[in-house]
Amino acid sequence: MALQRTVARLMRLGTDLGVKNNARQFTTAAVLCRRTAPLGSMPNEDIDWKNLDALEKYCSYTRYLRAAEEASNKDVWWNTYKKHTEQKSDEDFKPVDIGLPHCRPSRLKEVRERRKVLKENRKNPELERDSRLHTYRIPLDEVKQEWEKTNGPYHIRRLAEHYGIYRDLFPMAYFVPRVMLRVTYENDSNAMVHYGNHLTPSQASSAPHISFEAEENSLWTLLLTSPDEHLQDGEQEYVHWLVGNIPGNYVCSGDEISHYMPPIPTKGTGFHRYVFILFKQEAIVDFSRDFRPNPCYSLQQRSFKTMDFYRKHEDVITPAGLAFFQSQWDNSVTSTFHTLL
Repeated sequence: MALQRTVARLMRLGTDLGVKNNARQFTTAAVLCRRTAPLGSMPNEDIDWKNLDALEKYCSYTRYLRAAEEASNKDVWWNTYKKHTEQKSDEDFKPVDIGLPHCRPSRLKEVRERRKVLKENRKNPELERDSRLHTYRIPLDEVKQEWEKTNGPYHIRRLAEHYGIYRDLFPMAYFVPRVMLRVTYENDSNAMVHYGNHLTPSQASSAPHISFEAEENSLWTLLLTSPDEHLQDGEQEYVHWLVGNIPGNYVCSGDEISHYMPPIPTKGTGFHRYVFILFKQEAIVDFSRDFRPNPCYSLQQRSFKTMDFYRKHEDVITPAGLAFFQSQWDNSVTSTFHTLL
């Protein structure tokens, strides 16, 4: 009766309260909120409430606190205040792909091409004979070319992630090296730069030979930097070589923004990473603010940050190629410090 009187009074005052004069509008919250099945077990569902004496007795505050912390850190299906108050760490954010776009060919087309090659190989009697007699020579150059066109860029990306290249040079970003960058130090050893191999500072004492496939009218920027070498600030780098506005693949015809400086890993600091990055340009870039004097052997003027350089020119440059090596101190480093720096 009391409820009916309350409803009648509310309906009489409906105009003043902004409530429509319709009895069907008055429904309880329980009706509006449709109940759904829980996604898992409910809290304390495993407790036998009829036999509370059977519950575990902690006997000490330390054991109780440990059990409470374990229960607090346990993942549950319902929402808790902790999920709303905790700040997201950097691991919760996915890195952004800043590299060149890639249009993968049709999977069906790839399968058909592979089947065609298999049929041709099975019909080749010479190939069958060489395979049976273990005299077949695998054309490694052709295998490498096929690898570079298919899985190679993704393998190089995984290697770069393993060595922390993206983490230290492009925080929260990465790129797949679509353009194969070939770097060779043409001295007595003809040392090549791959993806984390070891070279001595003596082998890398002079500027290397750079080659890559490029269209005739394309423009490129080449960078050599070391994220481990800075003597005063661990967040900074030293730029060892920077060439911009490279026409095609003629590095010698580009604008040398910072001339080549050999590696200088100081004694006792272990292996240092030296990273070659190839950027593709959309147009000619004005690098007037990035130029260093020639010669430039001031480490202060050589201080550099790859991410800052990329942000400055990100509208016209895109990372496309990657190669890197590791190096540690030898006698040539001491000579470089004494004669050049």
